[in-house]
Amino acid sequence: MSTDTSRRRALRPSGKLLQEDARRHHRALILQELFAEGPRSRADLARSSGLTRVTVSDLVAELIDGGLVAELGAPVESRIGKPPILVGLRGDALQIVVLDLSVDDQVTGAVLTLSGEVCSRDQQSLGGAKGDAALALVHTLARRLLDRAERRVLGIGVGSPGIVDPSGTVVDAPNLGWHHVPLAEGLHEAFGLPVYVANDANTAVLGEHTYGHAGEGGLMLLRVGTGVGAGLVLDGALLHGHRNAAGEIGHVVVDPDGAPCACGRTGCLETVVAVPHLRPRLAEAADPDAVRTAVGEQLGRVLAPVVGALNLHELVLSGPSELLDGALLAATDRVIREYTMPVSGEGLVVRTSTLGDDVVLLGAAVLVLAGELGVS
Repeated sequence: MSTDTSRRRALRPSGKLLQEDARRHHRALILQELFAEGPRSRADLARSSGLTRVTVSDLVAELIDGGLVAELGAPVESRIGKPPILVGLRGDALQIVVLDLSVDDQVTGAVLTLSGEVCSRDQQSLGGAKGDAALALVHTLARRLLDRAERRVLGIGVGSPGIVDPSGTVVDAPNLGWHHVPLAEGLHEAFGLPVYVANDANTAVLGEHTYGHAGEGGLMLLRVGTGVGAGLVLDGALLHGHRNAAGEIGHVVVDPDGAPCACGRTGCLETVVAVPHLRPRLAEAADPDAVRTAVGEQLGRVLAPVVGALNLHELVLSGPSELLDGALLAATDRVIREYTMPVSGEGLVVRTSTLGDDVVLLGAAVLVLAGELGVS
């Protein structure tokens, strides 16, 4: 996992600031600046945040007392007069437990520092389990990871397939057999920690936006795992959509005569691109690259209207590299450009995630950082 602060980008805040939340907001401004930019002096923090030096000094003292921030001494370069004292986020002060439920037939997880460094990894096979049995295995992995944590755990972050509401209830995840499963509530009751759950594609796009090489402009990340879903960041804000179902592109029907889908329909995009469908096709094919090209072309035709309508700058494919890289990625890129106006394709970047298999895990950490510290 990358922790280069030059890659970290913050989401645009949304909603109105209530008066009683002012101090928490100001604290979040300081933490966000240190998270995104690295060590700064108190004067630098005052300038970048727009807060007074007195307020910044008071907040920094509070954060130092709480163990989240430490004084790091003067910068190497010399200045005339008394050098400023830099303060920085203590990435190892707390830890975060993160879970990715999007991998085919298994749950993966890790214990991370606040700066995204991996302290421990683990995984749990689902063995085809669905419903309550799958839920029990998620709890099993969470317990193992919590037992490995060596610092106080700030919270648990989870990226789950399907539609997830703001309370962390998985409204519908056909591939796991989950319908209205209060995942966040159940994990909170079991372990007594703050829990944040979001759709895996939304979680992944948060990871890519915050830690990846995401540029300016609209970003769409297509997450290919047990299912297929998309996350979108537009004008610096995560797009949720009506009833939190933005990005559920995996259940758009692309072939009415195709294979049955877990959602009950036939020929959804998921039946073409998702790992449990695509991997066997490639294994059986005489020419796997021809299959990758055909799938990439089909994917490009589905995504072209989205790219054109939203004038996206980046389209990122996230999933197993052996399936998505090469011919599939190239065909997707080519067809999108063929099916959209030149102005839509100009400057468009179509690539795979720079974060590899860790993109959902890092995004799950962002969920916790945003919820608990105001950092995102």
